[in-house]
Amino acid sequence: MTKNILLLAHLDESGNGLPKAAGEALGAAVELAKQLNASLSIGLIGGDVQAAADSVANSGAQRLLAVMGSDFAQPRFASDLLAAEALCRTASADLILAPATSRFLRALPGLAHRLNGRVDTHITSIQVVDGAVCATRWFYRQRIEGVFQRDARPWILLLDSGCHEAYCGPSGKAAIEEIAVALPSEARRTTIAGIRAPKSDSQTIRPDAALLFVAGAGWTKKQPDGKSHPEQAESLILGFLRASGASLGGSKSLVDQSGENQAVLGFMTHLNQVGQTGATPRHPKGLSTCCHGEEPHVVGWRFINERRAINLDPNCGWARGKADVLYVADAFEVMAKVNDLLKKPQS
Repeated sequence: MTKNILLLAHLDESGNGLPKAAGEALGAAVELAKQLNASLSIGLIGGDVQAAADSVANSGAQRLLAVMGSDFAQPRFASDLLAAEALCRTASADLILAPATSRFLRALPGLAHRLNGRVDTHITSIQVVDGAVCATRWFYRQRIEGVFQRDARPWILLLDSGCHEAYCGPSGKAAIEEIAVALPSEARRTTIAGIRAPKSDSQTIRPDAALLFVAGAGWTKKQPDGKSHPEQAESLILGFLRASGASLGGSKSLVDQSGENQAVLGFMTHLNQVGQTGATPRHPKGLSTCCHGEEPHVVGWRFINERRAINLDPNCGWARGKADVLYVADAFEVMAKVNDLLKKPQS
């Protein structure tokens, strides 16, 4: 029987607040604690966690624990592992929830080993069935959904982003129980010299974007004038991404062309691939262009709430119940008009 639940979280890249995924994991933890009538603790890791603690002060957690200081401000396996272990042992938690961030996906499997517990990643939901905790996740490229339980404790569950409503309670003044963790010299060997990131206007993968824009191989095919226009396609797509802040996806046929060094869309890589052999993103809305809506590609859209497509073929796969709206039109003309509208000041 689950008696103590711990929500583990780290600060975001700014070092001031919690990442969006942590708020969603907290929402799941609060709901689960109520269903199980269990005590809830929150454990924070970061440099100065006071502001983050204040933001969750009214969540109903009985304890707000923290491992803080300059040694824990940046992600590092050794320091994150020791900090998480100290928080878990202090909370005496038998069920540990955490956001599936890259930082925790590296460190928390090691935590399960240290605690002689079990860990499961990429959890999409947690329910209580007949008093038992059941976790849900996808297998086999998001084509099989599995629901399972574990008797082993502590049980660590890392929740994927976009799967639960985030906690949105009012802020307060949190009383933090600081847990002292002394790092040995070998735990400080890894240091962050700096961060290299692409310019914001060249970043095409944006997991938190409101819209997913997917380009198909039709952008590189011959157009009504008998010629292909990859340069125009690049200009239209990048112009739309910059103006709308959308995230970019691509069909397998298109990213394969880019991988073969063909003169097509130079900014498209296999990291943008959406579908059975690619990513399964979660965005409120999705717009597919110049893609026929084949099943291997469409399977990656299962978690998109509203799906629209632009295709010249009225009998394409999107027209067979796979899209909420299908625009039978030339994507080049449509996106050129959309970009013009986005450039105009809103009245």
